[in-house]
Amino acid sequence: MPTTKFQKFIFTLITVFITVHLFVFYNLAIEMGGMSNQVFLASIKVVPIEFIFAFLLQTFIAGPLSLKLAFNIIDPRESKSYMVTTAIICSTVCLMCPMMSFVATILYNGFTSEFIAQWMQKIVFNFPFAFFVQLFYVQPLVRLIFRTIFKSQLQKNIAH
Repeated sequence: MPTTKFQKFIFTLITVFITVHLFVFYNLAIEMGGMSNQVFLASIKVVPIEFIFAFLLQTFIAGPLSLKLAFNIIDPRESKSYMVTTAIICSTVCLMCPMMSFVATILYNGFTSEFIAQWMQKIVFNFPFAFFVQLFYVQPLVRLIFRTIFKSQLQKNIAH
């Protein structure tokens, strides 16, 4: 969908903003024994830190690598657009989930003798959530927001 660097920046910004909030709530709820008002209060401290990490990781590592990974699986010129989108989403989840679970383990548990076990546990908990939330909620919502923001530019691109 995004074609310019600015559009890619905005698309990533929207995606990371929504995703980080969902994952902070999810991980804090797990750490705190369930969803409560305390989760929302605790998230105020964690969201900005995770946002910075997620944005940088997505922009410089996962974004470029997920495209290469997805396009090794499918040919974007010959595949239907929904298959291309799905391959990119799945590739992104496969890359971002372990990286952000690593960051979350540091933020929530610190470096302890159980670090690797805690990190692996976070990956196991986060991966199914990441997969389904990205595929069925976050990406459709982000694409709707993006199309709304860039409606006139996208229409000009289609016309040419």
